[in-house]
Amino acid sequence: MQQTTLVVRASGGPSILKDLSDERIAMDMSDAVRIDAAAVAVQVFIGGEHETRSVQNLTRMVDAGLGAGVPVLGVTAVGRDLVRDARYLGLATRIIAELGAQLVKTYYCEDFAQVTAGCPVPVIMAGGKKLPAHEALGMARKAVDEGAAGVDMGRNIFQRQNPSAMIQAVRSVVHDGASPDQAAKLYRELSDGAED
Repeated sequence: MQQTTLVVRASGGPSILKDLSDERIAMDMSDAVRIDAAAVAVQVFIGGEHETRSVQNLTRMVDAGLGAGVPVLGVTAVGRDLVRDARYLGLATRIIAELGAQLVKTYYCEDFAQVTAGCPVPVIMAGGKKLPAHEALGMARKAVDEGAAGVDMGRNIFQRQNPSAMIQAVRSVVHDGASPDQAAKLYRELSDGAED
């Protein structure tokens, strides 16, 4: 029997009509324990208007998670106006880790190896905007080669014609060492030739 794991978002805030960085804790750790979550995720806005609040959200959940035995995934939130380069993402991931997050999720960038090398906890690459399948698989391959412990592809999976096939293609990259070409071929085979 395959075990399904669940990582739940514990922070949240305004809709797209407001400042997205103005988040609060939206899920109590006891709820995460009740639903047997493998981890909880908290978004942190390093350099954003509400950075202090987001840092407090993270540290509160880290403390609660340590007490409950639930790890916390800190997510670097860049918003519309922040730069997504190795200098910024390296600083943000390191701060999040030093505040106690056991894992950090961040975006892929040029010189991504500098980001992963400077972070003392495992880094998971966020998929970001939807890319052509081959390009998304190539980004996943580069991220893993440059030190990512895994990937979280989001819309690069669920917005495909065949999400299940894309999951298998991404898995082949991350866990089986497939090249982007091999993974794209697998995706096409599993989805009857789809290229999306």
